[in-house]
Amino acid sequence: MQPFLSDNNSMFPVGMMESGALDFITDRDFLCQEIMNWESSKKRKMQLAGKNYYRGRQDILKKERMAIGRFGHRQPVKNLPNTKIIDNQYAKMVNQKVNYLLGKPFTIMTENNTYSALLKTVLGASFQRQLRQIGADALNGGTAWLMPYYDQLGNFRLRRFEPHTILPFWADEEHTILDAAVHMYGIMTYTSKRISEVIKHVEAYTNTGIYYFTYQHGILIPEKPAYRPYAIDENGNALIWNKVPLIAWKYNSDEIPLIRKVKSLQDGINYMESAFADRMLEDPRNSIMVLVNYAGQDLGEFRENLATYGAVSVVNEKEEPGGDLKSISVEVNAENYTAILKIFKMALIENAGGYDAKDDRLANNPNEMNIQSMYSDIDLDANAMETEFQAALEELRWYIDAHFANTGQGDFSNVPVTFTFNRSMMANNGDLITQCKDSMGIVSDRTILAHHPFVDNVDKELAELKQQKQEDMQMYGDGTFSQHDNNGQEEMQK
Repeated sequence: MQPFLSDNNSMFPVGMMESGALDFITDRDFLCQEIMNWESSKKRKMQLAGKNYYRGRQDILKKERMAIGRFGHRQPVKNLPNTKIIDNQYAKMVNQKVNYLLGKPFTIMTENNTYSALLKTVLGASFQRQLRQIGADALNGGTAWLMPYYDQLGNFRLRRFEPHTILPFWADEEHTILDAAVHMYGIMTYTSKRISEVIKHVEAYTNTGIYYFTYQHGILIPEKPAYRPYAIDENGNALIWNKVPLIAWKYNSDEIPLIRKVKSLQDGINYMESAFADRMLEDPRNSIMVLVNYAGQDLGEFRENLATYGAVSVVNEKEEPGGDLKSISVEVNAENYTAILKIFKMALIENAGGYDAKDDRLANNPNEMNIQSMYSDIDLDANAMETEFQAALEELRWYIDAHFANTGQGDFSNVPVTFTFNRSMMANNGDLITQCKDSMGIVSDRTILAHHPFVDNVDKELAELKQQKQEDMQMYGDGTFSQHDNNGQEEMQK
């Protein structure tokens, strides 16, 4: 596939867009309706929930102590402890999965050294950090987004968008080809010393450029300028890609965020720990007070006072003078809470496809089979995520190759490249080293080094091995020695 047009000086692959597609994205009534439906959609709400739960803004913060009131209705009770504990196991699972697949830099393998060096200038340490953020976005929102673009200085950049800010318009059912996409974000505007409303801005991305709108009260208002190309060359010519420059990084093929699998379990963990803390803080409520010869309560008042004060008013049936005060002790059994919490946390780990770092299989001296068994769930989930990320990397490579070609650095569109994700799995290094030694002569040195536990950079290690062999040759020779025969002639023998 030709990544650029060779008969012009454009830095971008230039292409034509059908007029119907252009009308599709500039039809403001249609776009308004789509944005309105998207803002209130369950999918976007789940994306926002994933972001909020990851950052510690969870439903337990809305918790209130409730009781049956005088008229039989549930009502808040303000004079009791209302603990709100967040035990963020969800964020732990997200971080665990991101670090497992993306914690180590991925390896770029290609036989073209020039291309390898150029790729590392774009996909270096800065991109590796960005990729970890993309991984967290994909887990929290189901799909993360990355946009290749040129900044004002003409530098090739990669811009990350949060999942809940992108409305994609797909051209196919498999969600692999974009017709267009909308990026919506809000900016708080200030008037004098007061804060006014949040102004929502809409950017509509097409393969002919970007259209800009302001979204207010369900109406799209074109901004000035209303259209911009993706870049402008030194002669003032518009530069555009020949497809929508947004790359989807999916957690799975169904684009289902992780929070959808474990939200109820995370809420259960928070509630049980908060409820236990409430019970431990309720010193006057650890017993129910029984008052004798203090009548005059109806059933509603009785239930309200019991829930609020922990006191029960009782009449002495024998009508004898005097009153009495008794208490019925209510003990809090911590073992019940511990057992339920353990069930919830194990269920969350299993449903999230993670692993328990305190697994009993890690006791004593774990062998490789035990370690692999412990990592089986997260490994299967990482396989699906890696498949999607490999496809996204190939799409990103298309833009990078176009950038190299159109800036005169070379056409590498047909050069094979392999991206290898180096997973952060606990391993028995002795077993791995033995496997590497046993594989010598069967697979290539590059493949062996890629799996060796002591090697982080395969290319660097190969270069150092080559240098070491050259130094050994200079010190010890090439393994041959000279010998003179009876005629004084020199012959070489090994």
